[in-house]
Amino acid sequence: MTNSGRIWLAIVAIAALLIYVLSGVLLPFVAGMVAAYFLDPVADRLETLGLSRTLSTLVITLTFFLLLGVAGAFLFPMIEAQIVDFISHVPDYRHSLQVKFGPLVDQLMRHLSHKDLERLQGALGEHAGAMAGWALDVVGSVLKGGLALVDVLSLLFIMPIVTFYLLRDWDVLVAKVDSWLPRNQASIIRGRMVEIDQTLSAFVRGQALVCVILGAYYATSLSVVGVDLGLVIGLLAGLLSFVPYLGMLTGLMVAAGMAFAQTGSWELPTIVGVIFAGGHLVESNFLTPKLVGDRVGLHPLWVMFALMAGGALVGIVGLLLAVPVAAIAGVLLRYSMARYLESPLYLGTEKT
Repeated sequence: MTNSGRIWLAIVAIAALLIYVLSGVLLPFVAGMVAAYFLDPVADRLETLGLSRTLSTLVITLTFFLLLGVAGAFLFPMIEAQIVDFISHVPDYRHSLQVKFGPLVDQLMRHLSHKDLERLQGALGEHAGAMAGWALDVVGSVLKGGLALVDVLSLLFIMPIVTFYLLRDWDVLVAKVDSWLPRNQASIIRGRMVEIDQTLSAFVRGQALVCVILGAYYATSLSVVGVDLGLVIGLLAGLLSFVPYLGMLTGLMVAAGMAFAQTGSWELPTIVGVIFAGGHLVESNFLTPKLVGDRVGLHPLWVMFALMAGGALVGIVGLLLAVPVAAIAGVLLRYSMARYLESPLYLGTEKT
């Protein structure tokens, strides 16, 4: 390995170590950086219209967080009411499922021996305990990494300040980092950074708009047809749509199960299936091609792995950094593979 390669590897290792060690205090700064990156094109557009960078940043930041506050104030009471209503109807769901599947379970039990029943109960208890433990570990990791009271307060008060300053000085920071690049490799690094920016801007900004549109569609549709907890399920399905297919499949299973437990018939689950099928058709044929494009270069499985790994390692901070890190890794791997395919080692022309 060359000296420059060792230097870059050391920089990456130190950055990863700092993120891991400081993950408990990084949340408002990383969230502010993500928001600033997301809003930078809007600031550039306002600058072309004649506004100063500071005024553009102030207008955008205030508008952005005001809209978030209004949306939260509007949605929170509705979500709270649906959760309370859901908890109060849990006995009804249980009774409906017992009426529907009770005879089938009884018939199955009559065909099993006492020893088979004991083994089945033991296996179910063991797997249920393992799944519950895994779920608690994941939730605990996320909570420990980012949802403590102090972190929530830091998001409310520190994140807007970080977003404002980063958005105002974004071009200055980019120019400063560019001035630090080794001169003999600057053009190569700039080329890779442009590719990373194109990948991130296409995926993050485009997929975020897709998530908002799908979340609004699923939440509204499920609430209109009368699915209990429809608003919450729809919003979560939209949020999970950040990973292609995950939001649609997860929302469909949860909403259909809720609809069946709610009514005990297949009519409402069928309507739910139509809603999610319509959302998927619109997403795959219109939203994703128009807003995200087909040259992003981030495979859904790669994005899913990055999100799960980031969340498990450093909680919410890891979730926020997962897609940028996945984009950087993808671009560098493609560049390295292209260089390898052009190298004497691959072509068989290396001198021995």
